Amino acid sequence: MSADTAAPAPVSAATMPSSPAAASSVPERRRARRKPSLTDSERGIVSDADRRQPRVRRAMTGVHIFLSVTLVLAGLGPLLWLAKAAVTPTQDTLRQPFALWPNGIDWANLSTAWSDIHIDQYFFNTIVIAAGAWAFQLVVATTGAYTLSVLRPRYARVLNSLVLATLFIPSVVLLVPLYLTIVDPPLLGRDHSLLNNYLAVWLPMAANAFNILLVKRFFDNLPREVIEAAQTDGAGPFRLFWSIILPMSRPILGVVSVFAIIAAWKDFLWPLLVLPDPAVQPLSVRLPAVQSQTELDVFLAALAIATIIPIAMFLIFQRVFLRSAGLGGAVKG
Repeated sequence: MSADTAAPAPVSAATMPSSPAAASSVPERRRARRKPSLTDSERGIVSDADRRQPRVRRAMTGVHIFLSVTLVLAGLGPLLWLAKAAVTPTQDTLRQPFALWPNGIDWANLSTAWSDIHIDQYFFNTIVIAAGAWAFQLVVATTGAYTLSVLRPRYARVLNSLVLATLFIPSVVLLVPLYLTIVDPPLLGRDHSLLNNYLAVWLPMAANAFNILLVKRFFDNLPREVIEAAQTDGAGPFRLFWSIILPMSRPILGVVSVFAIIAAWKDFLWPLLVLPDPAVQPLSVRLPAVQSQTELDVFLAALAIATIIPIAMFLIFQRVFLRSAGLGGAVKG
């Protein structure tokens, strides 16, 4: 052996890995030591060590209290003031708008607003408009999304693009064509105008591209195994839609319901155009019309009555936005 050839360095049993698996686990352990895992509490701006300091803890508590009070005042403040002003005499509201009933409570404002301004009639008209708009929007949104997401015909991409394109058209641009269509319906003729008919409000509201795309996005995330199993068992398109898709879609149906009812409840311009008869107009149209002829306290009482349904809808459906329990009845295991 020549002198230029170096002898290999001896390998001790301590440095030699016992098995290939042990050799491969060495780099993994080193990477694990380099990147220590963080808990959820340590991922924020303030770590656990900083939270233990009294000064930091007091500062964070003060910030939390300030933000909570600000959000409560900004969200509930106007509603609480309206509820107070609804049973407050006009002079007290004008002189001391933030005082709590300096001269007592006037409950007669509510009864006067209900009977003299005929809030009961306009309230009923608003409920009819909101219920019809809700039903039509649910039917169009669910069936349209079902066609684009589950049935998927050959022209589904074209339909999806056309529905999406309607979102880029300003609603003001559609007022004149829609109004001309209501005055002279294409299939009914000139003698069958839809003015002063609730269909004139329901049908345009039903053609809501946002609801269709929203429900379609939810249908796209449904488990395909359940749909394919139902089709294998012989479920037709209608049975699949009614018995499988709709029970799995309760969360998104609740969201669309809230959007539909609140949009119909507060809509002003379109009902004003297509419902010129005061006997069929909703609260959103009639209240501004009677404002100049009504005392302030009675008018504020009428406004308070008009906010009952939106507040009730929020209290009923607030959990729908926070939970996703609609798949529980369809997926087992």
